[in-house]
Amino acid sequence: MSTNAVIFPGQGAQLVGMGKDVADRYSVAADTFAQADETLGFKLSELCFEGPAERLNATDIQQPAIFTTSVAIFRAALDEHVFKTRQFAAMGGLSLGEYTALHLAGSLSFDDALRLVHRRGQLMQEACEKYPGGMVSLMGMDEDKVLALCERVVATGRVGPANFNCPGQIVISGDKAACEAAAKLAEDFDGKAIPLQVAGAFHSELMRSAAEDLKPALADCEFTAPAPRVIANVDAEYHSGADAIREALYRQVFNPVRWQACVERLIADGCEPFWEVGPNRVLTGLMRKINRKTKTINISSVDRLTAAKE
Repeated sequence: MSTNAVIFPGQGAQLVGMGKDVADRYSVAADTFAQADETLGFKLSELCFEGPAERLNATDIQQPAIFTTSVAIFRAALDEHVFKTRQFAAMGGLSLGEYTALHLAGSLSFDDALRLVHRRGQLMQEACEKYPGGMVSLMGMDEDKVLALCERVVATGRVGPANFNCPGQIVISGDKAACEAAAKLAEDFDGKAIPLQVAGAFHSELMRSAAEDLKPALADCEFTAPAPRVIANVDAEYHSGADAIREALYRQVFNPVRWQACVERLIADGCEPFWEVGPNRVLTGLMRKINRKTKTINISSVDRLTAAKE
């Protein structure tokens, strides 16, 4: 029985030119970008391949762009027999990447998943404009200290954990004033604060309106139980039926992403090696901090795909 797991990146992994070398080399990848262009009604492929960076970095574009690039690379790797879908014991993805995992595990179609992540990005962008917020990466602090810091600044606004990425790296999210206050006090809690250049307060209460507005889109999609199994960001449990998947994806918009717990659960359940498929190497970097002994194979370009095949 296979113990391989495949994981897919979320927002922040984008870069101009992503997927172009794979699309130029493999027709199945080029067809994936063409399908995305047709489904969305605009040239997503050109934004991925040529930019400009300001547009690619926009929340409503980077979500479908990263999803499409990840699927294109995965399909190319399948076509080249680097791996087989049935080779994987489990799949997962960070935030947006969870949709990629669900699609590639057969839970929903490419077109439905693409429309969902595009709509999700639009709604999150609207929430950012309606409720201005920010995010701060806190380094060197455990969960108890992060919670204590957030409690210290509660008078300045809403703020709380948004991403449990790896040991010593927790991202908080919320009102701008609260994020700024927390950043100034991080050293008092033996930590270091790095304000993030993001559009708003993702995975926080400021995104609840986006989650509510996403519900009809989730309801309109046909979901089935994934195979292989897919782990959920909100609780590090495996997805089951359609209604449970919809609920988890709804909650994910305004609840913390428990990525470290997801990876630790997969490792505890016997998964290794991990394959990171998609643009950049964000999850490979986090894996080194979560469990350095766990082997991770990154496939983000033609060169890395060729190396993995060999």
